[in-house]
Amino acid sequence: MKKTIAILVAALFVFALASVSFAVDAKKATPAPAPMVEKKEAPAAAAEMKKAPAKVKQVTGEVKAVDTKAMTLTVTKKMKTKAEDTMVTVNDKTKIMMGKDKKLLADLKVGDKVTVKYSDADGKMVAKSIAIKTEEKKAEAATKPMERPTGKE
Repeated sequence: MKKTIAILVAALFVFALASVSFAVDAKKATPAPAPMVEKKEAPAAAAEMKKAPAKVKQVTGEVKAVDTKAMTLTVTKKMKTKAEDTMVTVNDKTKIMMGKDKKLLADLKVGDKVTVKYSDADGKMVAKSIAIKTEEKKAEAATKPMERPTGKE
């Protein structure tokens, strides 16, 4: 009885391996036309995927140059040993804000402290938003003494 079960299990194992190999050969021999259509659509979908997750970057620094005709802004980010210039393009979708007030590119001056959020689109750095740091906040921070909680009230 044990020999019969062993022979039966061995025959089923051989049959299972043979059927898997025939199934693989059948897929290679007859490709379905539907995947070919999907492959043609895949590059378009991949291009849309690449455009969609445009990573937003940020640079904070001092305005080095403003060109209202070319609609560009150059920001210098100072580091410990060097300074790095970043030139961004401004378009009609760019939000330029000073506090809660909306501003124009022409309102920016060389020397202003700004924070620019931008993304890389078609090889150009396009500004999404520009936040101008006001002089009032800097003056308040410099003159206002640090308040420490005393714990007594």
